[in-house]
Amino acid sequence: MDVEPRLLTVFIAAFITAVTTGLGALPLALMERVEKRWLGIGAAVASGLMLAASHSLIEEANAIGAWRGLAGAASGLVLISLANAWLERRNTPDVGELRGADARKALLILGVMTAHSFAEGVGVGVSYGGGNDLGVYITAAIAVHNIPEGLAIVLVLVPRGMSVWKASAWAVFTSLPQPLMAVPSYLLVATFEPFLPVGLGLAAGAMIWMVFAELLPDTREHLTPAQVGTTIVLAFLAMMAFQLVLH
Repeated sequence: MDVEPRLLTVFIAAFITAVTTGLGALPLALMERVEKRWLGIGAAVASGLMLAASHSLIEEANAIGAWRGLAGAASGLVLISLANAWLERRNTPDVGELRGADARKALLILGVMTAHSFAEGVGVGVSYGGGNDLGVYITAAIAVHNIPEGLAIVLVLVPRGMSVWKASAWAVFTSLPQPLMAVPSYLLVATFEPFLPVGLGLAAGAMIWMVFAELLPDTREHLTPAQVGTTIVLAFLAMMAFQLVLH
């Protein structure tokens, strides 16, 4: 197969994975309005989904290079902490309808999920380096996996006042690095592959910090500790079951 047609295939495949992130908004699109109680419920569900995603990322990183994955996770913690401190010292720019603390939280989760997408884009490109069959399988897995990740994003944005469709568009935006990274990582598999566990670990470390520092505090006003724990575990188990079905 010529290189150019293969490059187009890799780009289109990764672009599809990006678009599917927006499908996570469908459950909220079917609701007539989002009550304030959903701020707590949404944060708890998003926490469970993100913890399960982080667990999966760390497993993948360990399978490729455990120490590089660990270094990536530590880097993710440092970077998200620095980003949060930087935003707190400055006037956070508005994000759609969100302002102030809500906009800061929105920027953090959008930044975390965008970093995650870089790793997934590399994963798509590297997988096509192993042949079409492997590439199609990994693309399909990431595309379906992106739907609950998109849900995690909109569950943070919509209860704070952003429209469902704008939240869906932001979810897709966080996944745009996937097609951008897939092509160069396919062309330079040997160069990009060593960095894949670092990227996976980085995204996992940042997401775990986001859960405990930003999302869990949102659950206190509307849910009891028992309700928070139950919701997080159920969301975690649902995501893990979803991933088991994919594999």
